[in-house]
Amino acid sequence: MASAGIVNIRRDVDDKFYRYRMPLLLTKIEGKGNGIKTVVPNMADVSRALSRPATYPTKFFGCELGAQTSFDEKNERYIVNGAHDASRLRELLDVFIDKFVLCRSCKNPETDLIILKSGRNEDVVRDCKACGERTDVDMKHKLVTFILKNPPKNPKKSKKGETNGNGGGVHASAPPVPGEENGGASGGESDDELTRKIKAEAAELSTETKLASQDWSADTSPEAVKARVKALEGQVGGLSLAPAGGLGDDDGSDDDVNSPYAQFGRWVEENKDEAGIGAVQIYQKSQEFGVEKKHKTVLVLVQALFTTAVVKEIDTYKALLAKLVTSEKHQKALLGGIERLAGLTHPELIPSVPKILMALYQIDVLEEKVVTQWGTHVSRKYVDKETSKKVRKASEPFLKWLEEADDDESEEDA
Repeated sequence: MASAGIVNIRRDVDDKFYRYRMPLLLTKIEGKGNGIKTVVPNMADVSRALSRPATYPTKFFGCELGAQTSFDEKNERYIVNGAHDASRLRELLDVFIDKFVLCRSCKNPETDLIILKSGRNEDVVRDCKACGERTDVDMKHKLVTFILKNPPKNPKKSKKGETNGNGGGVHASAPPVPGEENGGASGGESDDELTRKIKAEAAELSTETKLASQDWSADTSPEAVKARVKALEGQVGGLSLAPAGGLGDDDGSDDDVNSPYAQFGRWVEENKDEAGIGAVQIYQKSQEFGVEKKHKTVLVLVQALFTTAVVKEIDTYKALLAKLVTSEKHQKALLGGIERLAGLTHPELIPSVPKILMALYQIDVLEEKVVTQWGTHVSRKYVDKETSKKVRKASEPFLKWLEEADDDESEEDA
């Protein structure tokens, strides 16, 4: 399988923290002359992110280009006859998303295709889980005929006799398959080796600095003032976007590029490496945007602040994390950020998930019950279901260590 970058499902949204993502569509030209064809090697992955059968966008390409298409669903091979470059197919994919995925009312991609039957008539509509609206698709488009003749597998009948077109939301995917390959869980290390490493690292951790010892007030030294002025330059205009109490219920629905969360994330990403910018300054910036108490802030911070050196960076910013992570909801957002960091932004971190969790556990920003529940319940709240499964599979050595640690304590108490 060829690798692809990750892009926003709505490519017109220029926001790195937009919650709906998909792999960038890839193409491969095969054959010559009259037998030339365009293969889309990652069509299955793209379609899973859109929660649509891969045959739908492939057939849509054929309808728009006037080309024959063919599918081999078992081997996930999707073909459009003729030579078509990736940029052209990506443009057509945007059109498909607009016509058959995005809610016409709120432009959210978290929709289900539903086939409504009325007598002999059948209509295809988009049922939006975000705003609750049902909006119709262009019934004159040739793809509608294909959808009606080729509904998704295992359609679900509602009480009103409606057919649910895909049985899931924007990140819906196939249920877990016993024994399914989910990627390397421990990077080639055995559980015993990892346990020894974790215990050794834990023993080497120095007594952590108490939060109370941190000076969260502004540093008024000339050097610090200059650093803050440089970091804040050009950002003043955005501060008015986050008035006190103006962030709603922090339910994750605010994904606008100008939201306080997006502005805070961009500021962290752009200024974290500047001289004089550390945990204190980042926390003060979250206060200026009015998001320091919101759990979504933790989700954004993880993606903006951490890199592939996340284990070391957690220790550097442990006081900041302790200041921001104040509830179980915050802890879940923290884990969601790790899912996105390791599962989407830096997939090479998957084998390091146990070490990342250990680092967070050691600085007391993750509780055992929260991380245990997270590790045993796949969710598509922050990433697609397959990525969620992969990250949780990688976390198993750490979860096993927690369980064994509890058993050891129980034996000692006995």
